[in-house]
Amino acid sequence: MAAGLLEAFRAYEAALMADDVAVLDRLFAPGPDTLRADGDGVLVGHDRIAAFRAARGGAPQRALAALHVQVVDADCALVLAETAPARGGRGLQTQLWRRTAGLPGYDGWRITAAHVSAPAAALDPRVWRVVGDPLVPPSGTGPLTGETVAVKDLYAVAGHAVGAGNPAWLADARPEPAHAAVVGRLLDAGAAVRGIARTDEFAYSLGGTNAHYGTPPNAAAPYRIPGGSSNGSAGAVALGHATIGLGTDTGGSIRVPAAYQGLFGIRTTHGAVDRTGLLPLAADADAVGWLTRSAELLAVVGDVLLPPGPAGGESRLVFLPALVDAADPDVRTAVHGWLADAGAAELDEPLEDLDGWRSAFQTWQGFQAWQAHGPWLAGRLDVLGADVRSRFETAAAIDDDTAGRARAVLDRARERVLDLVDDRVLVLPSAPSVPPPTATGTTAELRNATMRLTCLASLAGLPAVGLPVRTDAGLPAGVCLMAAPGRDRELLDLVREYTQC
Repeated sequence: MAAGLLEAFRAYEAALMADDVAVLDRLFAPGPDTLRADGDGVLVGHDRIAAFRAARGGAPQRALAALHVQVVDADCALVLAETAPARGGRGLQTQLWRRTAGLPGYDGWRITAAHVSAPAAALDPRVWRVVGDPLVPPSGTGPLTGETVAVKDLYAVAGHAVGAGNPAWLADARPEPAHAAVVGRLLDAGAAVRGIARTDEFAYSLGGTNAHYGTPPNAAAPYRIPGGSSNGSAGAVALGHATIGLGTDTGGSIRVPAAYQGLFGIRTTHGAVDRTGLLPLAADADAVGWLTRSAELLAVVGDVLLPPGPAGGESRLVFLPALVDAADPDVRTAVHGWLADAGAAELDEPLEDLDGWRSAFQTWQGFQAWQAHGPWLAGRLDVLGADVRSRFETAAAIDDDTAGRARAVLDRARERVLDLVDDRVLVLPSAPSVPPPTATGTTAELRNATMRLTCLASLAGLPAVGLPVRTDAGLPAGVCLMAAPGRDRELLDLVREYTQC
């Protein structure tokens, strides 16, 4: 046995159970090549591993069931530990240890690569509230036969309460007597409901980091946030748990998770798809939307849910440099690459006070959100996670005069956006950044930067389709195609065409 190795391993195990982050950091090799992997993905580099460990709040308690060591040479060994988690099941931990001269403590032994396997869960509660095989079988046959749907926990599913991403709301809610209109349409077309997926509380977030149920994993960018508020629906699709994620988009809640997770997604024209049975956030902007892994399926769902659109629009793609430049450099480069490949033309028109439009939209959204949920939330805002609570606290203070001034700004902005779009297709980034690391989360600055882009379709009630692109570093981002009201089907056909090219 390599001298000192077992002592170093025991020190690691004791530090893990005590959540002694300082010792754990010392036992992982310094430098950018150190690896740690689990079911959510791979962390590369000591700094990222340390940040993850500091933010997670400790590892689940466990005991060692068996230990296997294969010594490669005097300075390298593979250690495989069979673990018995306190909650049951069996886990595995595989580590590559190397001894390096000059490193103090534990005879120079450090972990250079590690992989952790936890017992399989019955379901991932970060993604799902309830799941079945299926939860609701199809009620007919049609173009969606064989497809499965993750229903955002804002839509009524008969026999189940609407939870809205909040445990206190769920405790007060009663089982729904009937399916939401859109859920019924999907079932009639042959789809099955796989389950009810998590959402940010009352859909009032773009991050996807629910304070009560946790942050769903991001399959396209491990250890980065998934985007919200349709985080569970998007995560279920990205992870392969369902083929269709039914969500909503008020201020970007389809477009942002689509961009962050490498998915296709559509926010439909406001009012184009029946919202009966949908718990509202802000009725003037709430829109039905869905996410898929392919442009083809995105369009097939549109054939089921969307009314016929108007004729006569152009498919000419245009972009405003000010909107593309509002994104971070890496996203901007990816979007410009897509624009060049698609032959989009630069639109030489001025853009007014985008920040003013964003602020007015957030004010009106907050005013309507408090109208919808204030009667229940008044006196118990403490049931909300900190980020959503702060938005509802702000919303509660918006008076009629302030809301009226915001509404007047939005009325003018809507006319200007309709003029900009005209009969063309306007292309812009779906979100201004790649998904931030989970340890960092989203910030007020990033939320505002995101809503400067996403509020355009929301305030004008426009359809917007997001499609995935990748930055030079391989991280997911999104391109958004936006058109006049009612042109949803044309956008879906256009995205399908450009995806096949």
